[in-house]
Amino acid sequence: MENVLIAGANGTTGKLIVNLLKESQYFRPIAMVRKKDQMEQFESMGVKTILADLEKDLVHTMEDIDKVIFAAGSGGKKVVEVDQEGAKRLIDVAIMAHVKKFIMLSSIGADQPEKADTLQDYLQAKKNADEHLRHSGLNYTIVRPGSLKNEKGIGKIDLAKSLDKKGDISRQDVAQTLVRVLHDTRANATTFEILEGETLIGEAIKTVSVAEAE
Repeated sequence: MENVLIAGANGTTGKLIVNLLKESQYFRPIAMVRKKDQMEQFESMGVKTILADLEKDLVHTMEDIDKVIFAAGSGGKKVVEVDQEGAKRLIDVAIMAHVKKFIMLSSIGADQPEKADTLQDYLQAKKNADEHLRHSGLNYTIVRPGSLKNEKGIGKIDLAKSLDKKGDISRQDVAQTLVRVLHDTRANATTFEILEGETLIGEAIKTVSVAEAE
C-alpha cells in the first residue's frame, strides 16, 4: 500500500479524503494537521497523523510518503502565507523526498484571477501555487472545482481542461475525484476543471487526454 499525505486533513474536504483512503485497498492515509487537539479524531480511527504547520518547516512530513494530496486552505485569512507559500513549501519538500505524485486541489478561476468578480487574491495565490507545481518536475494533477457545497455527492461530474462556465459541486465528489487521480495515469501532468455533471467520475477522468498534458 502507498502512503498518501493529506495536507488539510482536518478540513471538511480533507476528512472526506481521509475516509475514502481509509477504505482503499491501495492507499494508506496519513493525516497532516496543524494542532495537537486535531490528532485524536484520526488516531482513534487508526489513521497515522503528522503535526505540521504550512507556515513552518515541513521536511519531517515526507518520511515514507509516496503521494500527496494538498487540500489545505486558509479560509481566505492567509491566502499568500498558506494557500500560496504553504503549498509551495510542501511541493519543495515533496521534490526532495521524490514523491511519486502531488495532487493539488485548486479552483476554477485560478487560470485567470484578474477576470474574477470576487476572491481575486485567493485565485491569484492558487494560480501561483499551481504554476510552482507544474514547474517542479514532480508528477502531478491539478484539480479545479467550482464552488464547493456540502450536499451528498452524486458521483457524476463534468470535466474539461476549461469548462467555460460557473457552477458548483459537492465536496464528496471532489474528494472522490482527488482519490481517483491518485492512481489514474491518464491524469498525470494535467490540469482540469470539474463541476457537478452527467458523467460518472471514473469515466470522466478517462476523457483527460494526453493532448492536455502541459
